[in-house]
Amino acid sequence: MSTYRSLLLLLTVGLIATSPVVADVTEPTKTLNAMKMATIAKMYQQDVSNEGMDNPVVLQQYANTDLQAAMQLEQDYFDKEQLSCHVGYDVLWDAQDPDYEQDKQFSMTEQGLVKVSLAQGSNIYYQLSCDADGKENCQVAEVILNEDGKSLRQHFLETCR
Repeated sequence: MSTYRSLLLLLTVGLIATSPVVADVTEPTKTLNAMKMATIAKMYQQDVSNEGMDNPVVLQQYANTDLQAAMQLEQDYFDKEQLSCHVGYDVLWDAQDPDYEQDKQFSMTEQGLVKVSLAQGSNIYYQLSCDADGKENCQVAEVILNEDGKSLRQHFLETCR
């Protein structure tokens, strides 16, 4: 009986001791997710304000170096071949002629992607990389183009070579 009480006491002490650690882990995750969603919301607001007329395009301004390099492949391909290898539509809006006034909702997926749900029924997913120094510096690392998981970067790497 005393062994049972000792084990119960150790288990209780162990649970109490680890409780604050769990709280500390979730708080930075919430902050990181908020930073990611704020970055995407800011990117969309900029695109709405300029009606997609930014040069370079707004996505390129918010992209990390790997995605920018893949986007540059598209431009280089066009300069060389006088043919386009892009996806054929505005990926932020999943449309050729975007409705900049449509409602949109921002949320996080379980995988840590920012999901943008557009009023037209489309969902666009963004993977972001953020600085660990606590500053609000997140960049778009990837845009998921379809439900099969094909990405914009992957499309450029496969199509624009």
